[in-house]
Amino acid sequence: MPRPLDKLPKAHLHLHFTGSMRHSTLIELAREHALHLPEALKEEWPPKLRATDERGWFRFQRLYDIARSVLRRPEDVYRLLREAAADEAAEGSRWLEIQVDPSGYAQRFGGLSATLDLVLDAARTAERAEGVGIAVIVAANRTRHPLDAKTLARLAAQYAGEGVVGFGLSNDERRGRARDFDGAFRIAKRAGLLAVPHGGELSGPVSVAECVDDLDADRLGHGVRSAESRRLMERLADRQITCEVCPTSNVGLGVAESPQDVPLRRLFEAGVPIALGADDPLLFGSRLLAQYELAREVCGFRDAELAELARQSIRSSAAPEGVRNDLLKEVDAWLAAPDPAE
Repeated sequence: MPRPLDKLPKAHLHLHFTGSMRHSTLIELAREHALHLPEALKEEWPPKLRATDERGWFRFQRLYDIARSVLRRPEDVYRLLREAAADEAAEGSRWLEIQVDPSGYAQRFGGLSATLDLVLDAARTAERAEGVGIAVIVAANRTRHPLDAKTLARLAAQYAGEGVVGFGLSNDERRGRARDFDGAFRIAKRAGLLAVPHGGELSGPVSVAECVDDLDADRLGHGVRSAESRRLMERLADRQITCEVCPTSNVGLGVAESPQDVPLRRLFEAGVPIALGADDPLLFGSRLLAQYELAREVCGFRDAELAELARQSIRSSAAPEGVRNDLLKEVDAWLAAPDPAE
């Protein structure tokens, strides 16, 4: 028996709010609110997805929007975050940065500020209940106007130091250039927030370079396409810009043909910091622990390398310094424990 990965302390830095929902909770809430779910979200779950063409991405986004619609009441938000925190704790995740676009819920919960207040209070409640540190990343939608992103960046800046730690940019990167959102990211950076845009998922190395050059990215959501450019990997390694790699999501959306094709090993050996993430467990069917299992079983990561992946996730987080130091010591203790197989 190898060292148990659910006992390896780790940070989870790439998890979307709606996508963190348990499948059982989706079914229950849809029943409570008398909402119809397509078969892809019921008996055929997890859905078969492929987003390398526009039609495939539209289907993925449609399923995501349907899932979002079951969150109708404040208690639904509290439930989602409490269950997400419990799932994180069960898998050894001790710090979570969850990403939300408040505009997706603003009409339902009284506006942008009221929605973010609700999410932050639910996060604090879940944090106390489950013993997992939780912070929030406010994310703009790159398919909407850059002025909308500036509005969200100002909102995020108002909550800097009060639970919001970063500003992101999500959705199909083929439909919105990173450089168009530089003004929003300047607002976020001035407030001391981490810049964590998506890039290098459905588009190639140029998308990553724009996030680095135009948005001053601290981390990259995905970033796996940077493996197509040795020079770009060197830049990321030199600047220690973390790639939030989500292997199951990459395969599910067709970014990689198979788990073996996810360039996790290539990025790691190039010195690019990596934070494994689950992206949207609700749509891809697996959470954070499965990503570490994939690294071990498919990519051949030994325990010392898995411990380093966990360290990189912790170092790349916005957790307070004391929390990071404690978690790093616990990773060392996990690795120092006798290997059950020996």
